Amino acid sequence: MRQTWRWFGPADTTGIDDMVQAGVEGVVSALHHVPSGAVWTAEEIARRQDEVRRHGDGSASNLEWEVVESLPVSEAIKKQRGEWREHVAAYRESLENLAAAGIETICYNFMPVLDWTRTDLAWRLPHGGTCMRFDYFDFVAFDLFILERDRAKTDYPEDVVGEAERRFRAMTTVMQSTLAINVTCGLPGAADHMTTKDVRAHLAEYDSIDAQRLRRHYIDFLSEVVPTAEKHGLRLCCHPDDPPFPLLGLPRVMSTEDDYRKVMDAVDSPANGITLCAGSLGARPDNDLPGMMSRLGDRVHFLHLRNVKREGDGIGDSFHEAEHLGGDVDMVALIAEVLKEEARRKANGRTDHQIPMRPDHGQHILDDLKRQSQPGYPTVGRLRGLAELRGVAKALGHARLGIDHE
Repeated sequence: MRQTWRWFGPADTTGIDDMVQAGVEGVVSALHHVPSGAVWTAEEIARRQDEVRRHGDGSASNLEWEVVESLPVSEAIKKQRGEWREHVAAYRESLENLAAAGIETICYNFMPVLDWTRTDLAWRLPHGGTCMRFDYFDFVAFDLFILERDRAKTDYPEDVVGEAERRFRAMTTVMQSTLAINVTCGLPGAADHMTTKDVRAHLAEYDSIDAQRLRRHYIDFLSEVVPTAEKHGLRLCCHPDDPPFPLLGLPRVMSTEDDYRKVMDAVDSPANGITLCAGSLGARPDNDLPGMMSRLGDRVHFLHLRNVKREGDGIGDSFHEAEHLGGDVDMVALIAEVLKEEARRKANGRTDHQIPMRPDHGQHILDDLKRQSQPGYPTVGRLRGLAELRGVAKALGHARLGIDHE
């Protein structure tokens, strides 16, 4: 695996110097200040590349911007409303500019309205650190009593509504406001931020869009952009829904292995691939991550390795972000399948035999608790995760075990 690190740009509390000292091999970044639907110009791409290539003192870092995360797909494209065709054209132009700059791997998602959802961005852990958490009842409280979504009560059992109301009544005004901010936080580092009013407006436009129709819109989008990716040797890789189950009555189309298969079969191209996020997919008990890597591995272009601890046995239950080797995802088995796939690719002469991986999220520990980092992106917590993942890969790839991953 090629060890990479997500960087949000010059304002990130983790700097280029930190990444070099962590021993990463490449950088994952994006033009977070550019709104969804706008073109990523050659000039802006070059500026970010130059920032990655320099230490704080201006000397060469020997790092490169290797993976884009994310080139956002606008709500207009997802809903096929307004200027969505112009946004698709802008997306193709952005891909061409990225290809000209030598960047080949582009991660994105197709989640409607909310890019990821947590109810607590700093949930206190027994060891004194914090992590992100999705609490089912708190989310229902947001849906019913803060967002006040139409027909929300019919989506939940009576006992769940009762517990959510009890939770909401016990919250102070500040706690209610914090919950609303946490739920609508959206894509890390993005220029676009939503209020509850914005969410209500988007939900109204999704009234006529079910999962089948959203999948058609997604396939339409891929049919437009995958030929551009093929032409320029790019690898597009869709991030799964986070969490991987319906919220707010919205459709989900990238939550399971079957979801990925439907989309890859519909637009059957090596350029149409997967970001295998162990944490997002691992929030569902019916997702078999090692099995998915084994069966879909030839289309996995990017890896997010993190773990979650599910707090119930159902689909949609509460969960929190665990230590990288400490949650419900069998990380050792997953990495073993990754190394097998890399060995197969190398044997077949594929130039992309080394799959970029980043230690995703992490618990805020030690000095992280004093930094104002992006939620879920601590320096020390991710460094710990990287060290653990690196150790697993090193052990599994030992020559005496017979898995050649170099």
